[in-house]
Formats: sequence, structure tokens, C-alpha cells
Amino acid sequence: MLIPVPNSELINMTSEAKKPEKILIVGGGTAGWMAANLLVTRWPDVEISLLESHDIGTIGVGEGSTPHLKLFFDEAGIEESEWMPRCNATYKNGITFANWSSIPGFDSYFHPFPAQTDDIFTVPVFFNNIKARMQGLNANAHPDPYFLETYITQKNLGPIAAETFPFGVAYGYHFDSGLLGQFLADKAVSRGVKRIVATLNEVITGSNGELCCVRLDDNSLVEADFFIDCSGFKSLLLQGALKANYRSFKENLFNDSAVVMPSVMTEIIPPETKATALSNGWAWKIPLTNRYGNGYVYSADYISPEQAESELRQHLGMLDSDVAARHLQMKVGRVEKHWEKNCVAVGLSQGFIEPLEATALALSFETISRFMKYYEAGLFTNKFENDFNSDINMKFDGVRDYIVCHYKANQRIDSNYWRDNAANTNLSERLEKILYLWRNSKDFAKEMHMHNLVVSYQPKSWACLFAGYGIFPPLKSDHKIVQQEPSQEMQQLADFIRRCGLNFKSHNELLGKKSE
Repeated sequence: MLIPVPNSELINMTSEAKKPEKILIVGGGTAGWMAANLLVTRWPDVEISLLESHDIGTIGVGEGSTPHLKLFFDEAGIEESEWMPRCNATYKNGITFANWSSIPGFDSYFHPFPAQTDDIFTVPVFFNNIKARMQGLNANAHPDPYFLETYITQKNLGPIAAETFPFGVAYGYHFDSGLLGQFLADKAVSRGVKRIVATLNEVITGSNGELCCVRLDDNSLVEADFFIDCSGFKSLLLQGALKANYRSFKENLFNDSAVVMPSVMTEIIPPETKATALSNGWAWKIPLTNRYGNGYVYSADYISPEQAESELRQHLGMLDSDVAARHLQMKVGRVEKHWEKNCVAVGLSQGFIEPLEATALALSFETISRFMKYYEAGLFTNKFENDFNSDINMKFDGVRDYIVCHYKANQRIDSNYWRDNAANTNLSERLEKILYLWRNSKDFAKEMHMHNLVVSYQPKSWACLFAGYGIFPPLKSDHKIVQQEPSQEMQQLADFIRRCGLNFKSHNELLGKKSE
């Protein structure tokens, strides 16, 4: 249950409110240093320390984000001109999904981030044509013609418009996750965060069951009033010392492994992530200013690591390349309680959902940002601990459902992996309702809202997925697909989007300006 959470400046602090004097973050990486920057920005009077080990590197599964990362930088007061060049970062308008469907005409579609132009003209036309196509009429319901961000991506344009363009466009980023962690560390330390480089040997709890301190490899103790667990999949504090229960998503999401490797950047840097379905999973292609980041996410139940690496190399045209590949294992699921006693887990220590929609940093940002507000609202007590946990679990489960749907709704029949995903019945009640509404409702978007099914993704995103796969009933006999001129409405839409696109620079030019 989501409660109204006031801003800190609106809270009437009483004598009962006691802000923690010391907060210890255990674990660096992107999640840990994100937390450090947000905490020190919001609570500059609290002593913030971060303990990290040089022995543990950034996992780096995926190097892309949703628009939440821009919200993080805005909240942390960090400009793009400061961090993007240091992290080889590029802009991201959305994701192209290729080969997830074998239906003719639906072999690829683009999932755009939101733009204000959606609500003015494009989304209503999109949903009207979806309704017509669901009735068996020959209407163009493929999502690609309907969105400004799709158009500017096809033209290799960046997402920042001229000042005279009055409509906002949301966007994410691509970046080197290792470099981003280093940048955020430097920024946090410059703001007063104390950096401790050592190995954690023991987590010590008090008589009340709360964490009280950690013992380092030199036998010294580091005490704190509150702890942030960013220790990765090991979750040394929340799952280790506090024994928080973990819920695996293995029955929902089959993928548990990945193989990653770089490739040479092209002259034109595309402003998109590409997710291409392969025999037993999917491959990402993420453009940085200096290289492409590539990876194959797969299930070890269906293909071996050696076979996966060979297939990725073949997909990239790098079978004879001596570029080394790196193999990773993924623990997909979440804890049942992200906040327990005087500890909150952020990042991999709280859970991970495979990187298909690049939501890892978004969930980290949502967790630490919402925790600070709930904690303040409860006057720095655990008053809203249960509400916070329900809120974050809903976020995780909403993302899980949307990603599960990519596999459940896939239209491939070429391998046991894809057939088993399509036949999977381990679906949440919410996802089952959404699937039912797509096939049976007269107004998909309206009924999603009526049934309180909008959690982590809006109806537009769900419609892009279903329509992008070509999940429609057969055309009526008198509406078989024939070559025909676009309707006047579609011509007007195309002209509207084209004229909007005149306000955007090329992605390369935009990056050149930001790299000066």
C-alpha cells in the first residue's frame, strides 16, 4: 500500500524525531555510490561512510538505463556535461526488439520512452487502430509509426530538442558501469562521504537484533545507527546477518546466465539499445562513445556457456575474434523485506530482474529515494517499514510481470526454450488479467486503469509489446492485407511527427557538444 509521503521540509520535526548520526553503506559499485550521493545530498548533517573492497568489482550486466537515471542525477544535482564524458555515455531513446516474433511484418518493433507528444495526438490514434485491428479490420496497428521517439531513433537523432520545442521527451542513457561507479564515488567523497577500503569479516548484531557494527579484516570495528546493504548477490547484511527471506523468480523467468564482450563502435552512434532474440535467450547491443557493449542472456538449462559464447560470437560476426568474453551468473528474484530493523538493501542485495528492460538502476533509485521519504515521514523510526516494503515489492513485481510477458507472449516456435516460455503457466494474477484484457477488452487502456493493473508500466508500453509482436486475431475475409495508401489520419500523424523531429540534432552532434 502506497502512503502519501511528504517532503522533508514539510515534516514537523518534534522532540521525538532523532535522525541517525551515522549511516554505513556496505558495498560500493553503482548502487552503493548512488545511495551515498542521495543520502549526503538529502541529509548533509549525517555522517555517511561507505565500506568497499578492491577485491569485488562491478558486475556490469547491461550498461543502459531507463529515464529514472536522469531523475537520479537531477536529484543528486549532477549535470550531464560533468558525468557523461567521463563514463563514455550516450543517450537512449528506447529499445528495439528484434526477432521476438515470427509473424510476418512483426519481426521487429521499437519500445519508446514517453514523450508529451504521445498524449496530444499519437497514443489516441494508436489505440483507435488497435481497436479496429482487434475487430479484424485492416488497420495499421504496428507501434512504430506512432511515436516521436521511434522516429528520431530511426533518424539517429538525440532526445534533447531545441528550446523552442515546447514538449518534453524522456530519455535514458548508455554508459560504462565501471566508470560510472568511479565517477559517483569521486562525487560522493567530494561531498563529504567517508570512503573505507577494507574487507568485511563479520557483521555484529546487538541484543535487540539490530545491526550495531561490522568487523574489518584488521579487527577494527565500524559502528553505525543505520546500515545500507549494497553488498551484491551475497547480501551480507540483510539476507546474511538479518536472515531476510529471498523469493526466487526462476519459475517466472528462466534466464540465469550471461556472456558479455565488446565490439567496435560504428561511425554513427545509434541512440538505442537493441535486444535481439537468439536460440535460447536474447542478445543486447549497447552503444557507448568508444565501443559497443554486447551480451547474451540465456538459461543454462537449455544451452551451455560454451554454446552461448559461440552463438554470441556468430551473432556479432566475431567467430574468429580473439576478444575475450566474460561469463556471469544471475540470481533473479527479490527479498521479501527490503527494509528490516535498521537496514535497507539497495541493488543486487535486494534483488535483480534480468536486464531486458534495463531496470536495475531504476529500482535502486526508487528504493533509496523512497526509503528516505518514508523514514522522514516516520520521524526516523520504522513506523512505515511495512508500507515501504509493500511499495518496493510492488515495483519489483510489476517489472517482473512486464518482462515475463515478453517471453510468455513470444511468437517463436524454433526451440524448446521459446516454446516452454510461451507455455509457462507460472504467471501472476495481474499478468493473467492483462493478457486477458488484451484479447477481450473493448478498451484496453481504460480497463487496465479500471482494474488497477497499472503498476510499473503504462498501457502504452503493454500495447507496444503486444502489437509489436503482432498478437491480433485473423483479419476478416473482406479485410485481407493488401497494399494501400495510408489513411489521411496516418498521413497527418506522419507529418506531425516529421515536423516535430526537425527540432532535434543528430545523436553524434549532441554527444560532441556534451563531450567538449
